[in-house]
Amino acid sequence: MHEALFENIHKIGLVPVVKIDDAAKAVGLAKAMVKGGLPCAEVTFRTAAAEQAIKNITAAVPEMLVGAGTVTNLDFAKKAVAAGAKFIVSPGFNPTVVDWCLENNVPIVPGVCTPSDIEAGLSRGLSTLKFFPAEVSGGVEMLKNLAGPFPNLMFMPTGGISPANLASYAKQSNVLAVGGSWMVKPELIEAENWDAISDLCSEAVVALQGLEFAHLGINNENAAEAEKTIAALGAFGMVKKVGNSSTFLNTTIEVLPKMYYGRLGHLGFKCFDIERTLAYLGRHGFTVNEETITRDAKGKIKVCYIQQELSGFAVHLVKA
Repeated sequence: MHEALFENIHKIGLVPVVKIDDAAKAVGLAKAMVKGGLPCAEVTFRTAAAEQAIKNITAAVPEMLVGAGTVTNLDFAKKAVAAGAKFIVSPGFNPTVVDWCLENNVPIVPGVCTPSDIEAGLSRGLSTLKFFPAEVSGGVEMLKNLAGPFPNLMFMPTGGISPANLASYAKQSNVLAVGGSWMVKPELIEAENWDAISDLCSEAVVALQGLEFAHLGINNENAAEAEKTIAALGAFGMVKKVGNSSTFLNTTIEVLPKMYYGRLGHLGFKCFDIERTLAYLGRHGFTVNEETITRDAKGKIKVCYIQQELSGFAVHLVKA
């Protein structure tokens, strides 16, 4: 249920938790977030301005995926949906709110922090739950432990997440997206410091990818030419590891005995989640070479190449 919406949230990867006191500033905030590459927000019902802020954003910034957070009662849920919220998030598991949302086909991500909470969600057919408060409830280690008994469940961890620990959450296979508020601090909203918010959003989006240079691939006309390259690199003290189709030197240089993708070779990058990183790179004009996609047993992409070359080098993504 609601697969397209949750897939979109997964590709965005970050759900900024917004506490706003003045609904008149909501549109400026939304535009700043979109500019920073974060077209998603969970506007919390912690202030009286939440309902109007959601209305203002949905009317003026249609590309923004707006949800409502801190929905602790049925009245808030009804107001949020009427205002245009596309999904509901609650800090705990309120059966009344959850059941109303399910009955009215409204996507809901209720908060959980125990196996009993999780089973209450599973009994209602939910497959995505909010893990809250994440850090004080066991953090990443708790998520790892929950993956065993609940292998098909996805979480949106929120609470205590910052740039310092973002990567540890983003790399978990059972994390749909991460929730946080550091990029939309209330004082920045109050001051209408939209440039600062855009910069923080942009920095967070890049950090979320976990992009890291992995290796350089060198194409060769044939096996004999490749062996010459391998021998020459060995003179620099590099240790070789022979694979089925190529040879690695110190894990950082891959020598291929043939002409492969890229006029000269390829640049390999590791990332936490290839589907998410492809969506991120897509906003920068890159597209995936569909023929090169390799998937794991769960259907997730583990290897692919980008269509575009950089100075004669193809770009290769590998799941970290």
